[in-house]
Amino acid sequence: MAADFILVIDEGTTSTRAIVYDRHFGEVALAQEEVALQYPADGWVEQQGEEIWSRTLSVCRTVIAKAGGAERIAAIGITNQRETTLVWERTSGKPIAPAIIWQDRRTAAACDALKAKRHEPTVQGETGLLLDPYFSGTKIGWILENVSGARARAEAGELAFGTVDTFLLWRLTGGKVHATDVTNASRTLLYHLGLAKDAGWSVRMGDILGVPSSLLPAVKPSAAAYGATDPALFGRAIPICSVLGDQQAALVGQGCLEPGQAKVTFGTGAFLVANTGSKRPASQNRLLGTVGYELPGAGAMALEGSIFNAGTVIKWLRDDLKLIQRADESAAAAASLPDNGGVYMVPAFTGLGAPHWNAEARGLIAGLTRAATAAHLVRAGLESVAYQTHDLLDAFAGDGAPIAELRVDGGMVANDWLMQFLADVCALPVFRPDYREMTALGAAAAAAMQLGWLTPEGWAARDVPGRRFTPSMQDGKRAALLKGWSAALGRTLA
Repeated sequence: MAADFILVIDEGTTSTRAIVYDRHFGEVALAQEEVALQYPADGWVEQQGEEIWSRTLSVCRTVIAKAGGAERIAAIGITNQRETTLVWERTSGKPIAPAIIWQDRRTAAACDALKAKRHEPTVQGETGLLLDPYFSGTKIGWILENVSGARARAEAGELAFGTVDTFLLWRLTGGKVHATDVTNASRTLLYHLGLAKDAGWSVRMGDILGVPSSLLPAVKPSAAAYGATDPALFGRAIPICSVLGDQQAALVGQGCLEPGQAKVTFGTGAFLVANTGSKRPASQNRLLGTVGYELPGAGAMALEGSIFNAGTVIKWLRDDLKLIQRADESAAAAASLPDNGGVYMVPAFTGLGAPHWNAEARGLIAGLTRAATAAHLVRAGLESVAYQTHDLLDAFAGDGAPIAELRVDGGMVANDWLMQFLADVCALPVFRPDYREMTALGAAAAAAMQLGWLTPEGWAARDVPGRRFTPSMQDGKRAALLKGWSAALGRTLA
């Protein structure tokens, strides 16, 4: 049998999935398992690295069996939740501490101390990022300072750092490969922003954050030869041909390979990423400069805005407040009302992301009256996602990167009510592809490019079936809604 399938490992915040695609990017097999999150203290979010690995191995074995065996798999691509930080022993591959998740805010005080020393302009100039607990650098520092003996072991070369892609690569290759790609490296606070051929780890940032260079992986393009799996895992060695952080993978999946094209992924958080071409972005509006992708013959920088809480809002309404039984009930609840009744929710459960970057902000619900119902709270939660996206678009325009269309993906985009409200509030057309797994699709496309099965130009030019949502709200109504949102946001920030 020919090896004509690509296996993608899509390791998200709350689950890990494996998807097998054929040469035409049709889905052959899928498996998914939950990965538990732990919240040991206020603002802390952790996972067990061994659980990430065991769940990943399990879903891979499941889909390989469904696809007809390892001999059918031509390559593996990896896409992952970014910024999540692991440090492990080089001898055993075992993490020395729980994985610190991207949402974790425990290093807020360390970031504030670095800001007080006026390091942020240096950080932004070097890395394109801002000083915030979101990124990996201060998380590494926390592990080195709080796990007994860790700093001495790191300096002795006994330990390795990686984001989730790097950890999975290490385990998949039996400890033979310690590497990451440019998109993940550009989210660490330790990388001099640029494509792999132009950039590398920043000695200056390592000194500022106290991170020894001996911990750091090699940096490669997003599509590259990353070695092969240990034959004992799947029955034969399978080449690993792509690695991308999840948001950049979705940028590729959506075919946003020209400057000015943008996508927004609505998952646990929401992430708006715009292709800025070869230009190294420098934001004046507290957006992030990052690497968009580096593919065979094509590479681009990107500007990104991150919303910390999107899908988590619906999860909270369902699981904790029990106002709905299923996520898909939220659209009907919102549509049952003639308007929002003046009720607004600012979901700053773990602080506010771009363009505010306020780690200490906490959520609020404003405008409650005796007439407010469960449906009003559900609608306010959905509306908050659109308002936060609007604020990001304003910041992008202010940085000289106006966006003419939003390409959307992620779990929340199945909600037609939300997609129409998003188009109305942002006054932009919203395009939703019929196939929603853009993160995994981007990793598959990058692996296929590395295999020589297609070119970036061919990928961007393909026909994509989907639905377009066109703005229909009157300007006066939009302005009034945004005024109410701004007032609620102001109370949160105060």
